Amino acid sequence: MKYLFALISHPAGWLMIFLLSLQPAVSWSHPMPNTVVLLNVHATRIDAEVQIPLNELQAAFGHAVNDSSAQLVARLGSPLRTYLLQHLRAQTAGGQNWAVSVDTLAVQETQNPINGTYRELRAIVRLVPPVGADVRRFVLHYDAVLHQVVTHKILVSIRQDWANGQLTEETMVQVGVIELDIVNNRIPPLTVNLEKGSVWTGFRAMVELGIRHIAGGTDHLLFLLVLLLPAPLLVNGGRWSRFGGARYSLKRLLLIISAFTIGHSLTLLMGALSLVRLPGQPIEVLIAVSILVSAVHAVRPIFPGREGWVAVGFGLIHGLAFADTLTNLRLDAGPMAVSILGFNLGIELMQLLVITLTIPWLMLLSRTPAYRGVRLTGALLAAVAAVAWVVERVTGQGNGVSKGVEQVTYYAPYGLGVMAVIALLLTWRMKRKVNFLFSSR
Repeated sequence: MKYLFALISHPAGWLMIFLLSLQPAVSWSHPMPNTVVLLNVHATRIDAEVQIPLNELQAAFGHAVNDSSAQLVARLGSPLRTYLLQHLRAQTAGGQNWAVSVDTLAVQETQNPINGTYRELRAIVRLVPPVGADVRRFVLHYDAVLHQVVTHKILVSIRQDWANGQLTEETMVQVGVIELDIVNNRIPPLTVNLEKGSVWTGFRAMVELGIRHIAGGTDHLLFLLVLLLPAPLLVNGGRWSRFGGARYSLKRLLLIISAFTIGHSLTLLMGALSLVRLPGQPIEVLIAVSILVSAVHAVRPIFPGREGWVAVGFGLIHGLAFADTLTNLRLDAGPMAVSILGFNLGIELMQLLVITLTIPWLMLLSRTPAYRGVRLTGALLAAVAAVAWVVERVTGQGNGVSKGVEQVTYYAPYGLGVMAVIALLLTWRMKRKVNFLFSSR
């Protein structure tokens, strides 16, 4: 306490307080002890996730709510649903009521930097407007907990709005706060008036998401690039030999790229439509194994001439990982169909960009004696990364190697630039040497 008095009694202390007041407020994932309402906007309905701190809920609800998730839902599921329906409703601007239903209830523990571990009730509420009403414009009446705990606040945000290009929690937009109007002693409703969206906006957002996904998907790109490493070379005596010529190399490169695209596009479509579902961990492990197999093949040919089939096979696995991103969005049929097309297009555009920037230098380097060292070094580094990822994904524990790989990827563009300079320099030296030999005869 004496340090506090010393701080406010000194001019420098007031200056420090003033400067700190200019800093933006820190936004935690769940500002305690408030309720958070997250809206997922669909074409004909809104799915809301309501997150209520249990200690605040108990004060207003009148029942003990310290059970585990299953026990609480079994004991108080029906009263909790009734309570929420009594304190949450939506209306059109003209006063027509929306249909409101509480789908699921669960209790979850969350970490907060200020309050530490706390428990909250999470309820999924479905809001359906009357026929012909605009789903993007409504009045939200909500006073659960707040009707008893007057200091409580309800923070309402849009978590997902596909038609406006908002897809992930990282882009959440707060639309308002519901709190007690002390002057009038009333709890005013919140008017939600969202901008009109479009199919084009949603499609463009999915293309951008596909680009970001593959750009950040180090393992996906690494598999393809390592598989391409030996593609320009001929096989002789069970070993990689010399450069096979421009036509031979391009044919093999395009075959591998096309095969991988066909493979991952097929399972992306099937996975996004829930025709095929597999647990995430085995898929991630198999993706790491695919890199290891490609690395071994880059050292010594283990399936020469069959790289296309290998690319298709492992592409099927990579596509299931891509599909998880779409299924997690939980879109309706129409937006999902457009999203599959846009997301896959984004993946292909980014993949094409990386390959276009890489292939010319591989073609040039593969003509030089130095390419053997480049190929073996690339294969070795990829194998180390793959083993580290396998260990991490099997055990669920991170390791220094996998973290190092993620950090190194930030410098990948510089590495590509260095490879380009080396390729041009070695090609120039090789041509100069050939010209010298011809001129000396």
